[in-house]
Amino acid sequence: MILVNDFLARQAVEASAPCRIDSGGTWDIKALALPFERIQPITVNMALTLRTFASLHPYEAGWVKISSSGFSEAEIFPAERLPFDTRFGLFCAAVSYFGFHGLEVRIHSQSPVRSALGGSSTALVALIRALSAVAIGLGGKGLAKKEILHLGYHLEDAVSGGNCGIQDQAAAVYGGVQQWEWRYGNRTAAFRRRALLDRGGQKALSRRLLVAYSGRRHTASRINRQWIRDFLSGRTRAGWLKVNETVRRFGGAIETRDWGLAAALIREEMAVRREITPEALTPTTGELIAMAEDGGCGARFTGAGGGGSLWAIGDREQIDLLRRLWESRLAQVKGAMLLDCGIDPSGVTDEEVRE
Repeated sequence: MILVNDFLARQAVEASAPCRIDSGGTWDIKALALPFERIQPITVNMALTLRTFASLHPYEAGWVKISSSGFSEAEIFPAERLPFDTRFGLFCAAVSYFGFHGLEVRIHSQSPVRSALGGSSTALVALIRALSAVAIGLGGKGLAKKEILHLGYHLEDAVSGGNCGIQDQAAAVYGGVQQWEWRYGNRTAAFRRRALLDRGGQKALSRRLLVAYSGRRHTASRINRQWIRDFLSGRTRAGWLKVNETVRRFGGAIETRDWGLAAALIREEMAVRREITPEALTPTTGELIAMAEDGGCGARFTGAGGGGSLWAIGDREQIDLLRRLWESRLAQVKGAMLLDCGIDPSGVTDEEVRE
């Protein structure tokens, strides 16, 4: 194992990565995508200017300390016995992969805790980038973006016991607005990435987006397991196939900046989702999505839903009106809020440390 406290005492390290909103989520999970690779499983990710930061600081030799904003207690463990099944077990696994000890990991996110914006995966990507920077500083080899994505996905999939998707890590690594085709059967490339918008297009989309936190924390693992079971049994498969085709058309609408069509396609996706994933909606998110649809916008939950966040897209005038409606409704829910954000053009990056 490698002691890094002296290095970090001279040079603390920090990296950050963006959270995301998505369309087509769950098709990035291998259990769905691999048997149906012939239909080209698609998801669309939009990275947000809500970033998660991972900073590394010196700590006692032989030990690792991990803390995160939104959680009251840190975890401190001997480096040789790092557990991977605790609240911060995923981050312990990343530290273990690099073989470091004598460090403190501090996670800070600009998005609410468990808001279904890809937070844990985003934090993992930022942490891997920071650990890679330490490896370079010690004379070793760092990881390229594609390698960060590969490691982040496989670490999370392993620690979670399988059935982990890759879209959250992908958005965190590359940023921007991307369409992903998942090709797990391809021995050289598990995905094909296509950027849908340039910087100008990302700014235009930012003016036509609304993102909100529902005030209720979500737990993705339980909901995802149910969706996968229903898909594997064949019970909901026809709906999932329809979702995939709708998301493909949504990606095309975003690429051509046809915002009205994009909104209509999100309404179409949600119509199917209400049938095949009803547990994704809560009374609050269901009401907010209905408000958006009544106003000519499209809206859907993020990630696996069950609380967390939601987002809407529409023409500027429609989004401006919806903003006022959502703001009024969210004011009635403890902890709920509109999130001030737009499209983040950058993926994972190094940061100047702010002590």
